[in-house]
Amino acid sequence: MNKVQLVVFDIAGTTVLDGGNVAIAFAQAMGEHGYTIAKEEVNPLMGYKKPVAIRMLLDKYEPNPAKISEGLIHSIHDRFVELMINYYKTGQGVEPLPGVDRVFSYLKEKGVKIGLDTGFSKDIATAIVDRLGWEKEGKVDYIVASDEVPSGRPAPFMIQKMMDEAGISDPRQVVKIGDTEVDINEGLNAGCLFSIGVTTGAFTREELRKYHPTHIIDHMEELIPILESVN
Repeated sequence: MNKVQLVVFDIAGTTVLDGGNVAIAFAQAMGEHGYTIAKEEVNPLMGYKKPVAIRMLLDKYEPNPAKISEGLIHSIHDRFVELMINYYKTGQGVEPLPGVDRVFSYLKEKGVKIGLDTGFSKDIATAIVDRLGWEKEGKVDYIVASDEVPSGRPAPFMIQKMMDEAGISDPRQVVKIGDTEVDINEGLNAGCLFSIGVTTGAFTREELRKYHPTHIIDHMEELIPILESVN
């Protein structure tokens, strides 16, 4: 394999089983600050940088704009981070989604770099990867979180940061895969060869299709023939 040099994966709902815990923690953090929001309201915002998603919900549910402050956003986000780190360190069901380990092994055999990017902050991303042992065992090459770049998804900065680290100048040597609208748009905005939607997370096939991914898959191992078709 020589055309695709880097595959960038989302984390929750794409490579790691979600089980609704992200939305639950998000709704709980909002609820503790006086905003009752169903987790179904959170799902469309999955993938966004989390402080941005909090502001979007506050804009919708806080009738007095004067109450929406950076302090409030930070307070809600801090609580969300606390809940998520606790879950990813100690909770049940923190495991790779089916086929992920095989795809990672396939990419390693072919010399393709593996990147993870996420709407989480770095501390949450680190808790996940540490729990799974992916970095320690050398399964992934790059991990970039939304608070490490000027703007999170759908902006292309996280992908571009990995490309810089990998010495890749052509985005057509990069594939992006994720389970949300902003994953797809991130890949498209970065100019990736493929921007692939996967139905294992927050969005259904019908919901993903609206954002014009190059492919939609239902199982991670379906990525392998897509890559082989261009290499």
